[in-house]
Amino acid sequence: MSYEQQMARAVDELGRARDLIHEELRSYPTPVSGCDAQYNHLIATRNSAAFAIHALATLPFVATPRTPSPNAGVESR
Repeated sequence: MSYEQQMARAVDELGRARDLIHEELRSYPTPVSGCDAQYNHLIATRNSAAFAIHALATLPFVATPRTPSPNAGVESR
């Protein structure tokens, strides 16, 4: 399996995990107090999954001598 396929699989699995967390949050008994540690943990875990999906889906900036910063543009020689 190629690394592209592995990355796509990771994004799919994280998406499924995020969806399961959404379901758990939807079915959580109400009212929810602000200090409910389990509910807050579910929210934090959901956010972690979302951030991981975003990190895998976007390419990071890699500095090079010709482009030292994201807004530097490409230097031509």
